[in-house]
Amino acid sequence: MTAISSPVGRPPRILVSGGAGYIGSHVVKALGEAGYEVLTYDNLSTGHSRAVLYGGLVVGDLADRALLRRTLEEFAPDAVMHFAASIEVGESVRAPLKYYRNNTVNALGLLEVLQELAIGRFIFSSTAAVYGEPDVIPVREDTPQQPINPYGASKMMSERLLADLAQADPGFHYVALRYFNVAGADARARIGQAYRNATHLITRALKTAQGEYEKLQVFGTDYPTPDGTCIRDYIHVDDLAAAHLVALRHLLEGGGCDVFNCGYGHGYSVREVIEVAKRVTGIDFRVEEAPRREGDPPALVADSGRIRRLLDWQPAHDDLEFIIRTAWEWERRLHSGDIHS
Repeated sequence: MTAISSPVGRPPRILVSGGAGYIGSHVVKALGEAGYEVLTYDNLSTGHSRAVLYGGLVVGDLADRALLRRTLEEFAPDAVMHFAASIEVGESVRAPLKYYRNNTVNALGLLEVLQELAIGRFIFSSTAAVYGEPDVIPVREDTPQQPINPYGASKMMSERLLADLAQADPGFHYVALRYFNVAGADARARIGQAYRNATHLITRALKTAQGEYEKLQVFGTDYPTPDGTCIRDYIHVDDLAAAHLVALRHLLEGGGCDVFNCGYGHGYSVREVIEVAKRVTGIDFRVEEAPRREGDPPALVADSGRIRRLLDWQPAHDDLEFIIRTAWEWERRLHSGDIHS
């Protein structure tokens, strides 16, 4: 996808908060490859400067209002994509105030600066966790939001901020993308998940295969699912990045506010993911059953028909083996010491 031109004939400028993190860096890559002018704003608390493959990087915190405002004034973006957030469900249960401050209060601060500077196009990184434990699977965008953990609640509150601001300010337009389980890595293994303490199932499984962990724990085997383990809709990170680009085009072409699910529409259980991970790696790593983890719903699968239909999103990597294989190549590169995590 190529960038459309701004009103002054140059490629649109996109500021990406959290663009040095896992998902943000893949979106920065996609923006750069499409010809957009991109600038990343990131405090590097969980991100990495070497993950920013295109454009510049400003190292700063969203709470630093002066630096944030100066950066936005100087770069003058046509749109802002907001990824900077805390994302671990279990940690959110243990440290809820951290999540409300980072995910909701910092989002509020960013929106206040954008309104002051009349920057009116915004793409928000949301989550399927806003739905909680939905009664109907797959989940549609109009499913009631009933989050069961502070992570989901903090994102739901940010979505409410966006809706209320758009209602009050006709010059502000946003798209919120509700991610399901994001996994995989750049096919050339340039970037991927590099969290200091991995909690995502696929990453954790692959690190166990590498020998970084003694065993992989399966949290809960008594869920009301076919094999007793949680079911999730896994989406390749490059397909998610493509969803951001079609959402951006929608806003740049004058589209209105909207919310979209991002997933493939079918799920895999924890046991199924482990089976594929063992097949891809060729390593029969140790697996141990453990009690349920707080805040985990039994199943989350997306109905992504709206974004496919309205924005013509066409995912290219709906294949669990491909997802795990790209993540494995990235993990092998990390493990080899070729790059630093």
